Amino acid sequence: MQKIPIEIKGSNFTLLVLYLNTDNIDLINAALYKKIQEFPQFFKNAPIIVNVSSVLSETKWKKIQKIIIKYNLFIVGVSGCKNTGLKKVIIDSGLPVLSEFEKEHMHQDANVFYKNYISKKIKKEKKTHIVNKPVRSGQKIYAKHSDLIVINNVSAGAEIVADGNVHIYGSVRGRVLAGANGDITSQIFCSALFAELISVSGEYWLSDQIPSKFIGQATQIYLKNKLLTISFLN
Repeated sequence: MQKIPIEIKGSNFTLLVLYLNTDNIDLINAALYKKIQEFPQFFKNAPIIVNVSSVLSETKWKKIQKIIIKYNLFIVGVSGCKNTGLKKVIIDSGLPVLSEFEKEHMHQDANVFYKNYISKKIKKEKKTHIVNKPVRSGQKIYAKHSDLIVINNVSAGAEIVADGNVHIYGSVRGRVLAGANGDITSQIFCSALFAELISVSGEYWLSDQIPSKFIGQATQIYLKNKLLTISFLN
C-alpha cells in the first residue's frame, strides 16, 4: 500500500518562552549572555518562543533577533505582539506571530480532548516503567502512557519524560517532565532535586526558578490551580 506524500498531525513539544521585558538592546544582550553562561549545554540550539508583549518599537526587532540567534537559540515563533507595525516587521523577518486568542482556544480544545479521551486511555493503558541503571548525560527516557520510576541518579544533560507520574529515587540533575501528553494530574517525586528543568503538563521551571530551599531536598512537584507547585516530600 502506497503511503500518501505528506501528513499533518498534532503533537506535543516542550518549548521555552523567552520573555523580553525591555527593548533595550544592551540589557537583552547582557542578560542572555549571563543566562547562557550558566547553562550552556541546556540552551545550545534550543528552540524558543519569543514573547514581545513589552516591546513597543518595531525598529529594534531585527537587532533583537540577531542577538538571540547569536547565542545559538532558534526562534520558532513570536507571541504577545500588540503592535501592528511590529507584527509586520516580525512576519517580514520570516517568523510566525502566534495569536494569544488562538493559543487560548487551542488550550480549551486540548482540555476537552484530554477529558474525553486521554484520561480514559491512560487509565486503560497505564503501566509502570522502571529504570534501575543511572541515566547518563545525553540519554532520554520516555514512558508512554505510563508512570516512570528511576531507582538511581539522573545526570545533568539527561532527560526523563513520562505521560504519567515520574518518581526518581536518587539525585536528579537533568530535565524531568511529567504529564507529557497533557495529563494535569501527573506529579514528580524525587529524593534529591538539582534539576535543570522540571515540567508538569507543559508548565515548567528552569533551575533558577526553583525556590532555593528545595534544592537538594526530597520534593513533590504538581499543578495547583494550573500553576506549578512544589512542596517537601515527607
